[in-house]
Amino acid sequence: MKSSPSICRIALAAGGSVLGLSAQAELIDDSHANLSMRNFYFNSDNRDGTAQPSRTEEWAQGFLLDLRSGYTDGVVGFGVDATAMLGLTLDSGRGRHQGGSMIPSDGDGAADRWSSAGATAKMKMSQTELRVGQLMPRLPVLVASDGRLLPQTFQGVQLQTRDIDNLTLIGGALNRARGRASTDLTGMAVSGGTQESDRFNFVGADYRATNTLLLQYYAGQLEDYYLQQFTGLNHTLALTDDSSFTTDLRYFRTRADGANGSSSGRSQGYTVGGYTKGSDGEINNDLWSAAFTYRLRGHSLTLGYQSVSDDSNFVQINQGSIDKGAGGSSLYLWTDKMLLSFTRAGERTGFAQYGYDFAANGIPGLKASVIYLKGDHIQAAGGAEQSEWERDFSLDYVIQGGTFKGLGVAWRNGKSHSEAARNGDQNRLIINYTLPLF
Repeated sequence: MKSSPSICRIALAAGGSVLGLSAQAELIDDSHANLSMRNFYFNSDNRDGTAQPSRTEEWAQGFLLDLRSGYTDGVVGFGVDATAMLGLTLDSGRGRHQGGSMIPSDGDGAADRWSSAGATAKMKMSQTELRVGQLMPRLPVLVASDGRLLPQTFQGVQLQTRDIDNLTLIGGALNRARGRASTDLTGMAVSGGTQESDRFNFVGADYRATNTLLLQYYAGQLEDYYLQQFTGLNHTLALTDDSSFTTDLRYFRTRADGANGSSSGRSQGYTVGGYTKGSDGEINNDLWSAAFTYRLRGHSLTLGYQSVSDDSNFVQINQGSIDKGAGGSSLYLWTDKMLLSFTRAGERTGFAQYGYDFAANGIPGLKASVIYLKGDHIQAAGGAEQSEWERDFSLDYVIQGGTFKGLGVAWRNGKSHSEAARNGDQNRLIINYTLPLF
């Protein structure tokens, strides 16, 4: 294990040679590297409909080498981060593989292995940082998906500053995306769109009004598809030493942009899938949600409600209609779950979740939760409204000490019934372990 840090440090030193010996010292001494390993078993059984495959069953091992340098000394510091990812198929085959789900396709079956690498140049002055290259944003208007073996990544530029007390400002632009089951960079689109956009612009602000109150505003524009604005409020009220009440309010306003706003543009492929008013493929959506969580020692109970307007489905970036395994996305929504996201046009969803942290019972690292969601008033082309529901259960354990400290095991089980999609049962078994290299 001692050889890997040496190799990484030599690489950093060589790359920083033009910055001078003093600059190199800061660049190298503050650097660190981790090797994250994820073993993922995925089983999804669609219990109705004729489309094939009706069942997806795959098992794979993933490796992610994450190298992060320090910054050179001086008023303006420079550095570089890099990642290398490798996926290995352990078990899959014809009739049990669905491209883009977790493993890339290779002919009629699953690829034996796939890999990618990326680098990010960074520059920092005080509490302001500029990053150029590979990015994994986690913003209300765009969440890089990490729900399978390897994470989704993007290419672009991002500027973030925390120079003003209690205020974080962020902005940037992305031009390419790599799907979580892909080795290729592609343009960007929404589900149902077949034309690629090469620009996603975003800005945002997080304001910590008090220690317990966070206010947010974000905007994201996928050129020729949509312009989306988000406002959010999160407040936690301490009731006693071991209990609290949290309020979480979210609102998204999404409208057509560029080509999607015209019939000629939509006919070229700048369109959205699913129900739209007038069946014209134009994006026009409002979504709001409210969730309230009561915590008492290890217990937590969340009750919430979400409403989607009638004109079109809620949208964010999803390359599912673009080839090369680029599909898959994550949404900044309480309702984005294992099988369904409850974001169809007109959908009204109530949900309840119970969780327990067994640390309160003397078993640190063990957590469990169950959630039930019921959506109705879904708009359909035929005029009749539809409904759907989902129940998910999760169990997580992270070893707290000893040789395997930090090793995590997670089980996910989900069941759904929908009049707007296929019914399904899904199981995921995930083992995570991160090894610090230096």
